[in-house]
Amino acid sequence: MRFQRFNFGSIRIDGTTYENDVIIDGTAIRKRKKKASKPLREQYGHTPLSLQEEIPWDCRRLVVGTGALGALPITDDVAQEADRRGVELIAVPTTQAIELLRKDRAATNAILHVTC
Repeated sequence: MRFQRFNFGSIRIDGTTYENDVIIDGTAIRKRKKKASKPLREQYGHTPLSLQEEIPWDCRRLVVGTGALGALPITDDVAQEADRRGVELIAVPTTQAIELLRKDRAATNAILHVTC
């Protein structure tokens, strides 16, 4: 998997540009469906990553890119679920998340926020 470019609002992976948050599940890339987390938006000031979403748990490490400025909130229950499943949860700004993924993708899935 080649991460070619990340700018505020878009990411280019393997020659395809995505203008929305993405989930990397093994070798599959799909759009993050955050609608289920929208009711929490007012509480967090931003639509957070929550357990209401489809999270790619089938991994040993889950990297969450929290956006260009690191502003994506993650609900506490996501961290608790990762711990329960024995999945290492790493939440860093998206630029750092991409660097982690470039270095080592083994047994790693990701959720990458492309704005804020």
